[in-house]
Amino acid sequence: MTQPRGASPRSANVVTVDNDLAVRIVLLVVMVGSGVLLMWMARATASGRLKRNALAGIRIPSTMASDEAWQAAHSRAKRPTMLGGWASIASGFVALLPVSAPVRATAVIAGCVLMLGFLLYGSKVGSRAALEISSRSAD
Repeated sequence: MTQPRGASPRSANVVTVDNDLAVRIVLLVVMVGSGVLLMWMARATASGRLKRNALAGIRIPSTMASDEAWQAAHSRAKRPTMLGGWASIASGFVALLPVSAPVRATAVIAGCVLMLGFLLYGSKVGSRAALEISSRSAD
């Protein structure tokens, strides 16, 4: 690798360290931000502050059928969704630890997989709750 005129080998190392730090900060912000957003949404939908809408929440036919079904689904899905948020936040903070890039990448990917798993499970139990409401309404 050729060095620019007047540049020392040490300046190339500084750029590498800065790039690594930037990657760590971006991972932290993205993972913690998404985890916090998930947790806020779980609380807001379960409490009824976030009403049935076309943008956020479990938006499947059974939950969109009525306000009561929406509320039941999100109340039931709150705990798994919160756990998904915590998984995302934890993996974001792992990005700051002094570990190698492969370990960091594995931790962040594992956090994403856990978050997705909890969200899918929450959607499943939420859907069941909404279907219970629909079947009671049909009787």
